[in-house]
Amino acid sequence: MSSKYPILPPSKIIKAMKKLGFEKTSQKGSHAKYVNYQTGNVFIIPMHSEVAKGTLKSILEQANIELEEFLNNL
Repeated sequence: MSSKYPILPPSKIIKAMKKLGFEKTSQKGSHAKYVNYQTGNVFIIPMHSEVAKGTLKSILEQANIELEEFLNNL
């Protein structure tokens, strides 16, 4: 059984999240912090070569974004 969450590079995730209203606020080491000032939602993304399925799921939960809405903005 395969997961519905794709493995993506951080650049694709960030591009989609920017469309959803998130802006980069800071970065410490290899982890960047993004916030949506309208909703107050925040997520941290590791700036590695790929973001694992479970990490993407956690990012979307932190950002309060449904998977379908995210995938529509890729």
